Amino acid sequence: MPIINLAGKAYDVDEDGFLQELDKWNADFASAYAKEEGIEGTLSDEHWKVINYLRDYYAKFGIAPMIRKLCKETGFDLKKIYELFPSGPAKGACKLAGLSKPTGCV
Repeated sequence: MPIINLAGKAYDVDEDGFLQELDKWNADFASAYAKEEGIEGTLSDEHWKVINYLRDYYAKFGIAPMIRKLCKETGFDLKKIYELFPSGPAKGACKLAGLSKPTGCV
């Protein structure tokens, strides 16, 4: 299993970079991993709105929400989500939120 080192800590990830031990997630992980996902600078309030929504939804339902639901609930259109997370909502946003790889994500 691959290991990534972020902010001085080692994390087990799958072959696509998704966190394997979801309880190891913290805000430092997200902030450090953002650079790997092509996000420059610090995470904005808009980034955190998406990340926190994804984490809350996952905690309730055990899966990542459909993209349409993510857009509706956060108030961001798909274009804005891609501006915030250049590698996309399923890949980039879910990685930073510390979720498992979403079904249907390639």
